[in-house]
Amino acid sequence: VQLQASGGGLVQAGGFLRLSCGVSRIMFGAYDMAWYRQAPGKERELVASITSGGDTTYDNYVKGRFIIFRDNAKDEAYLQMNSLKPNERSVYYCSMVERGRRRWGQGTLVTVSS
Repeated sequence: VQLQASGGGLVQAGGFLRLSCGVSRIMFGAYDMAWYRQAPGKERELVASITSGGDTTYDNYVKGRFIIFRDNAKDEAYLQMNSLKPNERSVYYCSMVERGRRRWGQGTLVTVSS
């Protein structure tokens, strides 16, 4: 399986970005997907997840601002991030569990200027 994250960049506080994660070499629609992030010097943390059936969960800090969704026809998952805050500067990773192992994309950097 391959996961390819994209869409990161520089945005002003209060702005928005949409991250994309393309997944290949697997039946994408059968798998739950998740977005994690890792800020400098901190541990990687779960931001949001979506099941194969479309049920979503969010970290409390992003609830109401971020939206995770998927397009099974395109084998892609997305993270719409609104009202971004400077402390959300992180590398964002898409992830899934496949054959009992958590798989990671390469990460995409999001920088939020104040």
